[in-house]
Amino acid sequence: MRRRIRDAFVRASRKGRAAFVPFLTAGDPSLERTPALVAALERAGADIVELGVPFSDPIADGPVIQRASERALAAGATLGTVLQVVREIRFRSEIPLVLFSYFNPIHRYGLARFAVDAAAAGVDAVLVTDAPVEEARPLWETLSSVGVDLIPLVAPTSTRRRIKAVKALAGAFVYFVARTGVTGMREVLEGGLGEQVRLVRRLAGTRVVVGFGISNPEQVHAVARLADGVVVGSALVARIAELGNTPELEGEIEGFARSLAAATVRR
Repeated sequence: MRRRIRDAFVRASRKGRAAFVPFLTAGDPSLERTPALVAALERAGADIVELGVPFSDPIADGPVIQRASERALAAGATLGTVLQVVREIRFRSEIPLVLFSYFNPIHRYGLARFAVDAAAAGVDAVLVTDAPVEEARPLWETLSSVGVDLIPLVAPTSTRRRIKAVKALAGAFVYFVARTGVTGMREVLEGGLGEQVRLVRRLAGTRVVVGFGISNPEQVHAVARLADGVVVGSALVARIAELGNTPELEGEIEGFARSLAAATVRR
């Protein structure tokens, strides 16, 4: 499973671009359409897909993804049903899948049970936003025992000591939060990003994927020249909210995602 993520980065690098990592809230607009949306993103050029596990108190997410979680929860999404969606995706695709979750749903599900079920479903890695490096080792050990990576997060405010501590847990990549605060679309990226990415890559000793606030092709291109991968979340989720359960949903998302994927070329 770890091989899928590694190979995705290698393929992207050979083509002279950063990996394109779109984010979806699983279950929005419905659990039934999430596999089709993932397929649309893959056709558009996604290298890795992040699937957000809906949660009632998403402290790291801005209004767009908060509302998506509310819609998904109202439609019956749970951690268990999200894993079932992953199984459905795996029937027809080998695209790397990263679950983006909070610790509470995993804790309620049962850590060991979650790790086994996630691996069996075909999850490649898990990103837990509220599991700081000082407390994440049990989670890392449990996931590692079944071949699933834990993706640590690093912020612009992270100290050198904390970034170095991440190295012991980092697998396929480190997720660098491009700005302080919550997720959401921004017109301007934070300054000094290149220097920060280089520092994190050197101290953590692995690839760096940048997310939070990246919402259009111009921003994707700017980040792609600095990082190993680029995450776009809120901009895609906002379009899904606009389109809802319409017949045009997958086609519109594919078209928008294609413009983002094209912008990952570094030249």
